[in-house]
Amino acid sequence: VPGAGASLRLCSMRVAQEGINKPVIDRIIRVDHAGEYGANRIYAGQMAVLGRSSVGPVIQQMWNQEKDHLKKFNELMVIYRVRPTVFLPFWNIAGFVLGAGSALLGKKGAMACTVAVEESISEHYNNQIRTLIEEDPEKYKELLQVIKQFRDDEQEHHDIGLEHDAEATPAYSVLKTAIQLGCKTAIFLSERI
Repeated sequence: VPGAGASLRLCSMRVAQEGINKPVIDRIIRVDHAGEYGANRIYAGQMAVLGRSSVGPVIQQMWNQEKDHLKKFNELMVIYRVRPTVFLPFWNIAGFVLGAGSALLGKKGAMACTVAVEESISEHYNNQIRTLIEEDPEKYKELLQVIKQFRDDEQEHHDIGLEHDAEATPAYSVLKTAIQLGCKTAIFLSERI
């Protein structure tokens, strides 16, 4: 049950929705929710394999931020009345399998996955920022702040992955390319369906 402050914010956000480009906002929130949901499942898979290892606390820290991101997009879906992608059940399984599978390659494999995913997401968030600025930066000020902050967090995760030897993973470029192709496919599908 939301507190009084939360319900006031919901009402003020609904009033502020007048004049928004609903199809654009629906796409952005739907795909970002799906992406943060998938990221949560990836980190859950990595923690299932590496949670008790020396890199466990690093993965947990990144996962905690992703949990906050998902919570925010859950709120935005309600505020803007956006339906989730129909692919959530698939992203649930695929994300966990990707996380656990990359972690089975060891710490470097998990970090290679992190670099690939977070690079894709940072680029995706940058594209959304450009779109919202072209639409109307003042009208979408709050959403822009959220996306910019989350983009910065994702970039930080990317950099953490590099600091933890992601590029030393065997067949790093092949793994990175395959994961990023999967990310682009997931983004394409989640925006639309």
